[in-house]
Amino acid sequence: MFDPSWEEGCKSCSLLADTFDGGSLHLPARDVSFVAISRAPISKIEAFKKRMGWSFRWLSSLETDFNYDFNVSFKPEDVERGAVEYNYSKQPFPQLEAPGVSVFLRDGDDVLHTYSTYARGLDILISTYNYLDLAPLGRNEKDLSYTMSWLRHHDRYRDPA
Repeated sequence: MFDPSWEEGCKSCSLLADTFDGGSLHLPARDVSFVAISRAPISKIEAFKKRMGWSFRWLSSLETDFNYDFNVSFKPEDVERGAVEYNYSKQPFPQLEAPGVSVFLRDGDDVLHTYSTYARGLDILISTYNYLDLAPLGRNEKDLSYTMSWLRHHDRYRDPA
């Protein structure tokens, strides 16, 4: 979602993050915690979070292996070789960061990894896509250079007025 070298978060991940505040408000009522994790330093995370108007909990995993352990960050040499472990297979990937969601269960002092999803497995969480899927033209991405090339950070769209 946010590589340490970037000046802002990924625009595709930001589309997903735009939904976090509304949904995560209800999770504590079901004894569920929510947190976003990125490798960027916390100062960059906090500045971008403020710019975007988000309030969800967002932590930095900088200088840890957390994102690598859950196959959403990759070593440059693996990207160059076209052999990153992503979405449960070895494959080429164009950058050092990728989207993913992991779920954990705390059982006493134990923390168990119970679920992860990546790539298009995240679509169900992107409410914008859910609305577009109801529209007459759907996502209308077939003629684009890549599926999300139309996307901007929500503060970068031109005012329709």
